[in-house]
Amino acid sequence: MLLVAWGYLVFLAIDLGDRARRGTEDAALAWLLLALATVGAVACLFLVLLLGTRLWRSLTAPPGRPDAPRDDRPDEPRPPGGRRAAR
Repeated sequence: MLLVAWGYLVFLAIDLGDRARRGTEDAALAWLLLALATVGAVACLFLVLLLGTRLWRSLTAPPGRPDAPRDDRPDEPRPPGGRRAAR
């Protein structure tokens, strides 16, 4: 649904940009609506990418807890001083 709204807003922005550049009597209104359609299209595309990423992550997540670590080794205590100090 958001992807369709994005496509419509892009089409509308192109049409309004054409009207605004021609300089008809409603050019100021066309520029304003062009700016609103552009901001709306950016917001829709952002939400499409955000929701698409969440959907992709939920489809490719391992079974079980979603916040579980992906490796199967138990948590080991960290050596003091980090990896370089442990050498």
